[in-house]
Amino acid sequence: MNDSGGNPTAEERDTLVRARREKLARWRETYGVTGYGHRVDDLVALAEARGRFDADAQAAVDADPADEKRPEARVAGRCIQHRPMGKLVFIVLRDDTGDLQISVSKDRVDAASFKIAQKLDYGDIVVAGGRVGATRKGEVCVWADSFELHAKSLVPPPEKYHGLTDPELRYRQRYVDLFANPEARRTLEQRSRIIAFIRRFMDGRGFLEVETPVMQPIAGGAAARPFVTHHNALGMDLFLRIAPELYLKRLLVGGMPRVYEVCRNFRNEGVDRSHNPEFTALEVYEAFGDCLTMLELTESLLRGLAEHVAGTTPARLPFGDLEIDWSRPFDRVPYETLFRDTLGFEMADETAVRAAAAELHVEDAATRDHWLLVNEVYEARCEPRIDATRPTFVTDYPSAISPLTRPQTDRPELSHRWELLVGGMELGTAYTELNDPDLQLAKLTEQLAGADEEESTFRSLDEDFIHALRVGMPPAGGLGLGVDRIVMLLTNAASIRDVIFFPLMKPVGGSTDPDRGDGSG
Repeated sequence: MNDSGGNPTAEERDTLVRARREKLARWRETYGVTGYGHRVDDLVALAEARGRFDADAQAAVDADPADEKRPEARVAGRCIQHRPMGKLVFIVLRDDTGDLQISVSKDRVDAASFKIAQKLDYGDIVVAGGRVGATRKGEVCVWADSFELHAKSLVPPPEKYHGLTDPELRYRQRYVDLFANPEARRTLEQRSRIIAFIRRFMDGRGFLEVETPVMQPIAGGAAARPFVTHHNALGMDLFLRIAPELYLKRLLVGGMPRVYEVCRNFRNEGVDRSHNPEFTALEVYEAFGDCLTMLELTESLLRGLAEHVAGTTPARLPFGDLEIDWSRPFDRVPYETLFRDTLGFEMADETAVRAAAAELHVEDAATRDHWLLVNEVYEARCEPRIDATRPTFVTDYPSAISPLTRPQTDRPELSHRWELLVGGMELGTAYTELNDPDLQLAKLTEQLAGADEEESTFRSLDEDFIHALRVGMPPAGGLGLGVDRIVMLLTNAASIRDVIFFPLMKPVGGSTDPDRGDGSG
């Protein structure tokens, strides 16, 4: 098998790599090229070069070759198509702005450059300069009068770069995926623009972007299994951040009234289409706000993002088989209403809740805490009933499953908390924060007492956080949104791995060398 297509086996791949290395060695000996280029200052993007095409100038030179007024451009790109035709070589280059054809004529470049152009491999990176014109078939191209190799690709591309389709290989070799699949690159570029929009929006609302520790001495801020590391100099274990919540609240204590962080969080838990162990979140705190303050902020942010991505108002965007309407006011439904309407009984009915949990084969349904069972049943039976095309705030969560949230005055069994569901996914949650240090201490102590033996090995009470609350934290609203899931929804990405530049992957066959093996994962 050669570079003409298909996914080679490991043995065939080794043969192709060896052939490319031998070709580079010959070029070095015969033509004196290094294969790895140098600085070039006057490059323009392929899209800009294409935009320089002047149909009148092309018509003039077609009529009289001496009437040369076509504009010039020097471009760089990776070879994705290659077609030698005697004294002419047609090459299609690709950069981050698109594709453009380069025509290399034996009469226009030196002999060494033409030979290299003739024998170029898919994946090689070249620089070419010349007039921007058109072929006889009307294809815009650069008629090269200079042509240089600037990076020899020693690894043959899969499927001629006509699309890297194996999902596992795409995620493992994102550096190939980005130029082999322009749609993948556009999605990830959109991710960066979405995050930039979030920052502009938050800054415009008067929030200050801050940074809090990624390595923390206590696994706090959320109930999740942490990643553990060790600091040699201090002789202590540390935890990768589960959530920045407790540190951001310390900033409210210190007098910073509006803070936010676009943060990387780490949770040593499962992986599926909407979960990755390393993920990006937006976490926000506003002194003297509440969960409704955060609700308005969230709805305004997401509607603005959707309109920014869609480029239209109102904004309706596809997500799989759905079309999500981001422009209408988001729905709101109380947790207990959804529970009662779905199951036909009140969530305070312990007997009915335990029976429903048993039907769902929930472990320890007969003995587990009642309110934990309520949430198990809710997530299994109620959440799927929410209209996935309508962004929906579920409000008034039970206090027993919201230990960092202020209870409602008239109904303390309920809390000032909501979660937002869109497209069948939980997108974020917000609270009216609990700032009574004694009540907070009691709730955290109760939560720790309910932890199983495994959780107890890494969870402990953050005494300094309680001390900070005793110093005095103003009433506040707090918000956490999953940025990766926002990007999924706004770019119609089926998996969270599609919107993360480098998702975590297992090594192939126990090897970390991607040049070994067939890349099948």
